[in-house]
Amino acid sequence: MDDFDGVISAIGPRLRALRVAANVTLAAVSERTGIPVSTLSRLESGQRKPSLELLLPLATVYDVPLDDIVDAPETGDPRVQFTPVTTNGVTVVPLTRRAGGLQAFKQIVPGGRYEENPRLGSHEGYHWIYVLNGKLRLILGDKDLVLGPGEVAEFDTHLPHWFGSADRRPVEYLGIFGPQGERMHVKATYSGR
Repeated sequence: MDDFDGVISAIGPRLRALRVAANVTLAAVSERTGIPVSTLSRLESGQRKPSLELLLPLATVYDVPLDDIVDAPETGDPRVQFTPVTTNGVTVVPLTRRAGGLQAFKQIVPGGRYEENPRLGSHEGYHWIYVLNGKLRLILGDKDLVLGPGEVAEFDTHLPHWFGSADRRPVEYLGIFGPQGERMHVKATYSGR
C-alpha cells in the first residue's frame, strides 16, 4: 500500500511540472479540459486524489502518455526515454523524472517566435536558465536582458518575467525549475587558465 500511496502523492507535483514546462496557467488548462481551476489546483497540491476522468484530459493537453503522469515503471530497456512536449511551437524536453523538487528540462523556442511587448507572468518557484544556442530575451521585472550561449540567469519566479527569442531566430536553453527556496548551488568554478 505504501508504493500505491507514493505513486498517488507524486502525481500532483508531476502535473504541476508539466504545466510549468508547457508555460500555461491553471485557467488555460481549465479552459482546454473543462476541469475547474479549483480542482486542478487541488490535484497539483495533492489535496485531491487523481482519477482517470481527470488524468486523461490532462495527458491530452500536455501531450504526454498517461504512463508519464503516473510514472509507470519502464520494463526491459534501462535507458531513460524522455518524450518532448510541444506547446504553441515551443518544445520542452524533460530531463528529470522524479516528482517534486528540482525539475530539469531543455527548451527549444523556434525562430520567428518573438514578442515586442510580451505579457509577464509570475508564479511560485525559482528558475535557473543556461543558454545553449541563440539569443534569449529575458524580461525580469523592469529589466530587459539578452543572454547568449554560455550565459546563465537565475531568479525568483514571483518576480514578473517572460523569456523567448531575442532576434526571431531559434534559441535553445537548459532550465532548472524548483519550488520556492530551492536554488542552484555552484560547488566549483573554472578559473580559465
